[in-house]
Amino acid sequence: MPSEKILAAKQQRVEDLVAELKGATTYVFVATRGLTVAQDTQMRAELRKNGVKFAVIKNTVLRRVFKELGFEGLDDVFQGPTAVGYSEDIIAPAKVLAKFSEDFEPMEIKGGIIDGKISSVNDVIALSKVPDPETLQTQVAYSLLFPFTKLAMLVKAVAEKKQEEGGAPVEAPAAEEAAAPAETPAE
Repeated sequence: MPSEKILAAKQQRVEDLVAELKGATTYVFVATRGLTVAQDTQMRAELRKNGVKFAVIKNTVLRRVFKELGFEGLDDVFQGPTAVGYSEDIIAPAKVLAKFSEDFEPMEIKGGIIDGKISSVNDVIALSKVPDPETLQTQVAYSLLFPFTKLAMLVKAVAEKKQEEGGAPVEAPAAEEAAAPAETPAE
């Protein structure tokens, strides 16, 4: 049986990890066995660039940490070598780790926790396909502006066609009203 000093050190390690992992929104568990040093270095650099923390942690420690965080039922995930990528950004860990699992064959996604729910490999991969917030905002803005742009193009096309047919230039009703002489009120 381990000494009390060793047990206290292990308990402190679990408490430190709980404190560190507590603020994350998404956790992605991966098996990285078989990656070369260059591949691992490249992956870690990309993770840091995207604000994702990454650590290889013993499965027994991971079980205790996530049990204290309130997650049970991860025993299947914590089989074999396990690393965890985590961040407050809900999409970044899934996006980066899914990309590298596609690029580097020995690496595989084992599962995850997304916004407080235990998630399957398919859920993590689906999350990785979601565009980043900037792209989503651009897509929403475009979809809101498109009907107005289309309407303006149609009005312009009708005006040009009418002009080609020899008709008078089309003026907006407000312009016609402004050009009409103002009526004086009867006294």
